Parts: sequence; structure tokens; C-alpha cells
Amino acid sequence: MKDKDLLKRLRKLGFPLFETKEAEDANLTLADVVQSKDLRFWEGFPVVLATSAEKGLFDYSKTVALLKKVLDKLLLSSLVAMSLALYKNLNMKFSWSDSLYDLLGPEKKKEYEAFLTALKKDEELNVGGRMMSSERLKSVVTIYFRKQTEGLHDLLSAKDEMGLEYAMSQVFSPKQKELFLKKLKGEVFTKTEKEYFSRAVKKKVLALANPDLHRLSRKLLEL
Repeated sequence: MKDKDLLKRLRKLGFPLFETKEAEDANLTLADVVQSKDLRFWEGFPVVLATSAEKGLFDYSKTVALLKKVLDKLLLSSLVAMSLALYKNLNMKFSWSDSLYDLLGPEKKKEYEAFLTALKKDEELNVGGRMMSSERLKSVVTIYFRKQTEGLHDLLSAKDEMGLEYAMSQVFSPKQKELFLKKLKGEVFTKTEKEYFSRAVKKKVLALANPDLHRLSRKLLEL
């Protein structure tokens, strides 16, 4: 595996940019990131994991199967635990994070708690014997997601972008959410995307925009 080839695939999957029209093999890319033992790539692991999982491209068991060495499998679970702790520390909520956490073994869940403590104190994290900076990890993720939401600020006045991300995940599938945001940004749909948007996404948008439904939903939450 060459670093240049891996970096090219990482750019397509969200590190540092997430601009691709075709689904990349996220599981293979994440497996290669683990095996690289390169801290530059490990720092980008939480970004690639989040963007891949949000698009429905990540499958933990398939990524594990791609790793032949026991040590690499353990490193993968450590990087996942680190990523989940980082999301928690930054108050980033994803619909898939709890189920991914449940896949971690008891030891890795303890590791998750250790990572969370280190992040809260801005201390270094020991990931597979390598020391990683809390400050750098937070910076990479924060900068990436800030760039992703900059284009929406004029269209959506959400106080908490990550809260909005979580709410959208409860209503839309990863593909539907992708098309929803694409429509807001005024990007051009393919013929297939246009048909799917009209058939599935638009109906949900109309329901969400219904003032009576909104009023009743608010009332229900107050009961």
C-alpha cells in the first residue's frame, strides 16, 4: 500500500474533503488507515468513519474481516473507541454511534472511558501504544464539520449543527439526507436522484413543513 494512493482515497471519503459522486470502498480504506500506523491518517480516522457511516458505507464487521493480524483488529477497535469518545466530547450525535459502541468488547469500552477522560482534560490519548494529541484530534474534526455546515448557515439558522445532524438522521436515510442537503445547496441532480427525491424525500419534506403536524408534535412533547 502506498501512502499517496491511500491519501487519494481518504480525500474522497472525507479527509480532508468529502467530494465524490461514487461510493468508495470505505471499509477497505479504513482498514488501510489502521494498517498504515501513520498518525496523520489516524488523526483523520474519526472524520472518515463519521462521513462513511453517515452515507451508509461503513460496516464494522467487514472492516474487521479485512484485517488479518490480531493486532490490527485491536487497533481498529481502539480507533473506533477513540472516535466515539471524540464525538461524545464534542457533543456530536449520530444515529449509528450507540450501535457501534455496543459492538466493542468490555476492554475497549474501558478504553473508551479512558479516552473520554483524557479528552475532557485535554491530555494525550494512548491509542495502540501511540500517543495522540487531544487538541489535534478535536481540531481536525471541528474544522472539517465546520466547513461542511458553512454553506448551510444562510439557509438554516440552527443553533446546534450536530443536533440538527442527529435530528435529520432520525427522519431521513443517509441517501435521503444527502439529497436533501444537495437540494438546499442548489446542486444539480442526476435523473435518478431527481426521481428518487420526488418519490421519497419530497414527501417527507412536505410532511415536516406542515404547520399542523409541527404544532401537534410540539404539543405531544409537552405532555
